[in-house]
Amino acid sequence: MLYALSQSLSSEEGFAEVKACLTSPLAKFVAWGLLSALLYHLVAGVRHLIMDMGIGETLEGGKLGSKIVIVISVVVIVLAGVWIW
Repeated sequence: MLYALSQSLSSEEGFAEVKACLTSPLAKFVAWGLLSALLYHLVAGVRHLIMDMGIGETLEGGKLGSKIVIVISVVVIVLAGVWIW
C-alpha cells in the first residue's frame, strides 16, 4: 500500500496505474479481506477492554460476549464490503 501511495503521488500516469490496479475485483477482494481481519480484531479488542473493567468475566458472560463480537463483526464487515464494492 505504501508503494501504491508513492506511485500515485509521483505522477499522473502513476496515479492512473494505481487506480486501475485497485479497481480490479481481485484488489477489492484483498482489501476487503484485510479490512475484515482488522475490523474483527478491533471489535474483539473492545470486548477485552470491557472485560478488563470487570464486565462479562464469568463463563456465561464470556460466551455471550463472544457471540456479540461475532454478530457486530459480521455487520461491520458487510458494511465494509458495501463501502469497498
